[in-house]
Formats: sequence, C-alpha cells, structure tokens
Amino acid sequence: MILVFVESWNNQFKKASFEAVSYARTWADMAGCGVKAVVSNDASNPSSLAQYGADEISTLNLASTGAGIASQLAAMVAGAKGVVVAGTAVGKTLAPTLAAMVDGALSTNTTSTPSALEPVVVERGAFSSKGIETLALSGGLPIVSFVPNAIGIVEKAGSGTVTNADASGKDLLTVGEVSVASGKVALPEAEVVVSAGRGLKGPENWGMIEELADVLGAATACSKPVSDIGWRPHSEHVGQTGIQVNPNLYIAIGISGAIQHLAGVSASKTIVAINTDPEAPFFKAADYGIVGDAFDVVPRLIEELRAFKAAN
Repeated sequence: MILVFVESWNNQFKKASFEAVSYARTWADMAGCGVKAVVSNDASNPSSLAQYGADEISTLNLASTGAGIASQLAAMVAGAKGVVVAGTAVGKTLAPTLAAMVDGALSTNTTSTPSALEPVVVERGAFSSKGIETLALSGGLPIVSFVPNAIGIVEKAGSGTVTNADASGKDLLTVGEVSVASGKVALPEAEVVVSAGRGLKGPENWGMIEELADVLGAATACSKPVSDIGWRPHSEHVGQTGIQVNPNLYIAIGISGAIQHLAGVSASKTIVAINTDPEAPFFKAADYGIVGDAFDVVPRLIEELRAFKAAN
C-alpha cells in the first residue's frame, strides 16, 4: 500500500488534502497496490477521499503537532511501499521527523509524481526552486513531501472503506496558541495570487489590492518588507523565507523583484508585473509587464475585469 497523511483544517478538507490522495493513487497504480489514507477522526466526511483514490481511510485521534503525528504514522507504516505528505506547515515537520524515525528515504519540495520504481524517482525544486533535481529514493522507505498546488488533482475512485485506528503519538512540542489566518483563499492552494509591495506607499492603500483579488477570486499576498513593517500580516508574506506559491497567475504590484521574493514565486505558471520602474528585476522574470503607476493601472484593471465579467 501507499500510506498518505491527509490533513484537515477546521475539520474540513481542502485542495491539498485531495491532491495528497490523488498523488498517492497515481503512485499506487504504478506499484500495483492500494492507498491507505490517515485522517483525523474530527474530519468531516472522510469517505469523500474515496473519490480521489483512497481504498482504506483510517480515522484516529491525531496528535497536535507534526512530530506527534509522525510518531503515530511510524506505527502504521509496516508493509507500506511509500508515504505521501503534503508540504504544508505541519507536513514540513512531519515528513522529516517520520523519515528519521523509520530510516526513510525522503524527498521534500517534490514537484512530480514518481517516474520510476525500485528505486522511486521523483523531481524536486532545488536552489530555491531555480533548478530541478532528479532524486532516487533508495536505502529506506520512500517518503515524499510534495509542494501544494504543484501536482494537481485527478479523480479516480477507490473503494473508500472507513475504519477507526488506534495509534498513540508523543508530542515533542507543546502548542500554546494557534493563530489562523483569515481570508477567502488560502495562499498555498490559490490558483490566482495578487501581491503588492512598498510601491503601495502604505497599508491604507491596500483596499484596491483586495478589490482586485475579490474580482479575480484570488488570494492576497505581499513582499517581506511589507510584512516586516506591519502593513500586512506575516501570513501573507511570499518568498524564499515566507510562503512558496504555485498559482496559475501571480500578479506583482509595486514589488521590485528581489531574488528572495522571486525564489518563492518562480513556479507560478504566469507572472504579471506592474511597476513604475522599467528596470525593476521583476520584469525579467515576468511573462507580462506593465510600466505604470499602480494607482492608475489597478483601478483600470478592476474596471475592465468587472465589465468583462458582466458581459460574460
């Protein structure tokens, strides 16, 4: 079997949840085996995972930290041909901890499903995602932590048997307080991201960024300097030291394009840059560029997009 940890947020599954099961299904079909999904017993409608390829769905009382969940999964990997974990905040702790516990062969920042077995071969982003590394997972249980929104979802029904499991886990850390970022669209799974930088001149001008994001059904984001000075929350910071995003469309407004920022957004399928400086580094990475004042360009974009949506 391929064991997959399926995360839920506020008892609900999100895109990364289904992407993880879909990844496991693709791998299992290559290996000629089934998919076993492990979920919290608080998750709503666990049987819905069958739609994406889960054959067995084990619900259990999960530990409160990634390290604790890793110790629970370590007790469940007997007979597994591989393990799949989404590279979320929890997954980034869970995967390496599990690998250490079971002497596994780990690939993080993975951007492909396996292209071969024995050993399992996958691709991953390297050098801050500027390069692609082909990795052969040998010498231990293959464990793959993939970049959310990089693989995609394929619906392929599994048998979907739901069972209750009992696996104890020891939390190595204590969670004192959990702060949940608010917003309509979560950054890691957003198909469209509207991001802005210091070119907005102040937090009072973010209304047009949120309006543009609302029209596009997008998530809002920002550069590191913006979050550092408190204009926007750190949960919106994208870049090498922030959240890595992989949307179909990334719109950068008033962001110069420092290499650290580009490292976190370079996997975007299409990049649009809006800046008053024609020499801004972002234009070299962008697919489309607009040299202009954001306070002129963005309102006009909103107006045109609203008119387009109304006509269609």
